[in-house]
Amino acid sequence: MFLKGCEMASKWHKTGSRGVRYREHATRKHGVNKDRYFAIYYRIDGKQKEEPLGWASEGWTEEKSVGLLAKIKEAIRTGEGPTSLREMRKLAKEKKEREREEQKKLEKEGVTLNEFFKESYLPIARTSKKPASIKAEKILFTKWIKPVLGDMAFKDIYPLDLERLKRKMLNEKKSARTVEYTFATVRQIWNMARRDGIVDKESPTKEVRLPRYDNKRLRFLTHEAAQELLDELRKKSQQWHDIALLSLQSGLRAGEIFSLVWSDVDTGGGFITVRDPKSGRNRIVPMTHDVANMFNRLLRGKPSEFVFKDRKGNRIRQVSNTFERAVNTLGLNNDIDDKRQRIVFHSLRHSFASWLVQGGTDLYTVQRLMGHASFAMVARYSHLSPDTLRAAVRKLENNMPSKDQDKKEKVLASESPQ
Repeated sequence: MFLKGCEMASKWHKTGSRGVRYREHATRKHGVNKDRYFAIYYRIDGKQKEEPLGWASEGWTEEKSVGLLAKIKEAIRTGEGPTSLREMRKLAKEKKEREREEQKKLEKEGVTLNEFFKESYLPIARTSKKPASIKAEKILFTKWIKPVLGDMAFKDIYPLDLERLKRKMLNEKKSARTVEYTFATVRQIWNMARRDGIVDKESPTKEVRLPRYDNKRLRFLTHEAAQELLDELRKKSQQWHDIALLSLQSGLRAGEIFSLVWSDVDTGGGFITVRDPKSGRNRIVPMTHDVANMFNRLLRGKPSEFVFKDRKGNRIRQVSNTFERAVNTLGLNNDIDDKRQRIVFHSLRHSFASWLVQGGTDLYTVQRLMGHASFAMVARYSHLSPDTLRAAVRKLENNMPSKDQDKKEKVLASESPQ
């Protein structure tokens, strides 16, 4: 009934226990006797039911069969529990699966921040982030995050632990901006872990208030100071003179200048195409005569060749110490402790925008020239254009009728024939 006929040598045999019987294998032995195959039979809902169990060589005995049959009959009598071996096996399988899933869950919940960062976050981040961003995050993780949170499982990390991280950084005089970058790194790691089912709660960084900061650069160069800086740079490096000139008179970021290739430079039309800038959109920047002359002086390379290169002919990666040495020679940062007031390479771009606004250029145009993603980025320059704002109000005022004119028009209106 339950096995291939060739395995059976005889019909069913009764045991000394009611409801249990067996058949013997044709050739195979178990101990001194032939191997026996056990089965049970019972009634349920008025019908006879028979279920195969297994071989004695697999561990089945008459006593074990009797015990199983007793459980099934008790379940039938009380209506509680599985009423067949098949149902028992199904429930056992489901239980085993639940236990397996629970074990997987426990293993996931036991993953530490450090383990996930090294084994999952970094490999994935390398496929979508720039090397400089990866390097910065590794430094922040190693220096600040790992010592405080690295050995903790995600499920055990709470806002209080993030407060400890914040306090440690502030006690060591780290800037509010660095604290923000560090917490942003924690948040990105956490969000990826949540996506991958390592943790199901939101990042506790949302519950921690970070210190406020204002990193808006306030100081810009006068035209005279800018020329002195260019002259000093020319003495030290013609290339860095040209790079500084381009930033001062076009507002390009250092990274945008380093990425310029000759196909982006149209000296005939007088335009520079800035590709893949920080805002995510290309933009066109007009050249000044000085910038156009500078480009014409350079030996033009192939369309895909970088305009400015390092000593090995590759793309420049960072601002040279030459710039800082020129600033120090002129004493531009003497006795200045506020980082926002110190002259750095980015001050050249800031000076470009400041000069535009002082010259009466509207902020919307400045935004487009600078490549800012939002208008809020250029709002900081609004205080530099009081004359422009005053002129706008005067223009509005001039277009409004005076009180005397208004009265005269009312009189003429009343005297007109109906």
